[in-house]
Amino acid sequence: MSLGVAGANIDAENADNFEDIEKQFAVKVVQHMETYWKILEMMPGSKLRLTKMDDAIYENFKKEFPELDVKEKIIEDEMKSKKGKERWRKFIEEYKEKIEDYNFGTMLRASPKSEYDQEDTIFAVRMQFYAIEIARNKEGLNDWIYEKASGK
Repeated sequence: MSLGVAGANIDAENADNFEDIEKQFAVKVVQHMETYWKILEMMPGSKLRLTKMDDAIYENFKKEFPELDVKEKIIEDEMKSKKGKERWRKFIEEYKEKIEDYNFGTMLRASPKSEYDQEDTIFAVRMQFYAIEIARNKEGLNDWIYEKASGK
């Protein structure tokens, strides 16, 4: 098993300090999650761009996953089923040369109606996060976070 950690490929079975690597990985994932949430509190998601390719990612996501309604809770078992993994892998690989850390692990809220919490958070790949969160932002589903934080 090879893990992508901060741009480095690591052979997990032969890593000397794997526990330290796991801790660094967890810290980076939590930092990403907290940073994204703070940004959503500072501005409506509908005005936010996550990448230079948001429009193209959104169009491709809608084309490849027309049945996935980002207004609803994502079913992790479907996303991580054999068929789901194959579909996502194909989607993700299209961004290999286009998006930095495209396959880096991150956390994704299962529902756009909830905050990050233990029950509703899915471990995902960065491109899954981008695809789903770009769609949520474009559709105004994350604007409530800004409204709540600013008292509007």
